[in-house]
Amino acid sequence: MTEAEQDQAFSGAIARFGDALARMARGYEADADLRRDLEQDIQVALWQSFARFDGRCSLSTWVWRVAHNRATSHIIARRRHSQRGWANIEEIALPSDDPTPFDRATSEQAMAQILSIIDRLDPPDRQILLLYLEGFAAAEIGEITGVSSDSAATKIHRFKAMLTRRYAQPGEMP
Repeated sequence: MTEAEQDQAFSGAIARFGDALARMARGYEADADLRRDLEQDIQVALWQSFARFDGRCSLSTWVWRVAHNRATSHIIARRRHSQRGWANIEEIALPSDDPTPFDRATSEQAMAQILSIIDRLDPPDRQILLLYLEGFAAAEIGEITGVSSDSAATKIHRFKAMLTRRYAQPGEMP
């Protein structure tokens, strides 16, 4: 691919996926300055990757795979600098005194709380759930992340069950 074709492919990908990639970066990095750095790193990695893009997978799969690989690398590097304890979805514990989304005034606050939960997950679980929140099906998530679609579906189900148990209103079946 020539550099002009690479530039054109990159511009098209950013036009199509730019907003979603920014939301994904928010899921990986809470600090605003570091998030901007991550977004730029993702864009650079994406531009560089188009030199190798041969069309054997869909553009969407390619973009998300590159973005999540770069974001995962970012997390691993940050993890080395600050020894933060990651948890997988089965181990995460929510304090019972946290306000529930039903106590929140806006859906933005509820999403911020969900993202704070996702922020505590280890990178593979985080990647699956962020793709799910972007509307990807388990089969697509499996293709992007390299895990089986059944494994992705199981992680999604566990996350939804955890949220249901935590946030079910009195009288509702968890």
